[in-house]
This record gives sequence, structure tokens and C-alpha cells, in this order.
Amino acid sequence: MRGAREAVLKTNPRKLPGDWKAGFALDLHTVSSEFVGYNEYGHEQFDTKYSDVGGLLYRLKSRSDKSVVKVLAYTAGEFVKSQKWSVDVVVPVPPSRTGRAFQPVPLLAKATVRFLGIPVCLDCVVKVKDTPELKSVSDFNERLRLLEGAYAVAAPDVSKRVVLLLDDLYRSGATLKAVANSLTTKGNVKGIYVLAFTRTRVKR
Repeated sequence: MRGAREAVLKTNPRKLPGDWKAGFALDLHTVSSEFVGYNEYGHEQFDTKYSDVGGLLYRLKSRSDKSVVKVLAYTAGEFVKSQKWSVDVVVPVPPSRTGRAFQPVPLLAKATVRFLGIPVCLDCVVKVKDTPELKSVSDFNERLRLLEGAYAVAAPDVSKRVVLLLDDLYRSGATLKAVANSLTTKGNVKGIYVLAFTRTRVKR
């Protein structure tokens, strides 16, 4: 990697509506996906084009390529600085899947705070209830219902603090809404900003 400023990825920030001070995704996850046929097992195949951020996030999540973490984190940190968000602590959204070799969101959070000069709290919000895969649930309100009571908050660590809630991929926003609500009602936070690295092109 050359000069630090050359490490910033091209972004196209998208506003994320919700019960927070402000929220953005740095870019869409994919910019196009064209059906190209079926493989020998009868599974559909697509030619998918990713945004710059989405391509690196795909490499991290699907190929366990940790070499992309620094540039993703630096890009996120520079975006937060450009927004002049005054935040006290970064809190990663708890992983929806357990048992991975590593969890990408805590990894990205730990790297991002190095560029922001603030602490990260990896266990300020933890998932305490198993939920089904939300990808298979199309109704937004049903997703929220399934997430009720799913998160516990370490209130002393976030009370009266402004939180940057960090996630990798924004789909419907149900998970972020549930975590933000837990931080507000159980954590007594002073405020919440939200940053996702990417968002899907279509809510699902």
C-alpha cells in the first residue's frame, strides 16, 4: 500500500433512514448482477459486478481475505471524519451467524477505531436469543418481531455516550433498528450514528 490518502476507496454514500442522528452506507454492495445460466448441478449462475467497497467486503466475508481490512477501515474512518460526527465509542453489530472462522464486523470495528482515535466496545451489545435467518423472512415487521429481546446491552459502557454503530451490509435495516433500539432503551446512550460498509440494491 502506498501513501495513506491513496488507500481511500471510491464511495457513493447512501443515507440510511432510522432512529439515529444520521446513518449512511458507504456504497451499494453490487452494481449489477446478470444471469448467465446454470452450472452442472442446476444452480443459477450470475455475473456480478461489485462496487469498490463491495468487492473488498466480498473478499473479506467470502474468501477470508483479511488483507482488505485496513483499506476498508481507513475509508470508513475518513468518511466519519468528513461528516464531523462527534462519537465516543464504536460498537459493532453482533454477528448473526456464529461459528465462522472469524467475524468480519468486529474485525472491521477494531481496525476502524485506529483511524478515529476512539475506543471500540466489542461486547457492549450481544445477541442473547437465537433467531432464524432473516434473509428468508420478507416481511419487515416480522423481522422486527423475531428480533424482539434478541440483544442485551452493557449499559455502564455506553451510558451517556455517543455511539457509532457499525455494520458490514445493510439489507432491510431490521437488525440495525433492533440494536439501536436496545442501545436507546437499555443503554441510555446519548446518541447513535450508523455506518454500514455497503447496502443491497434492493431491500430484502
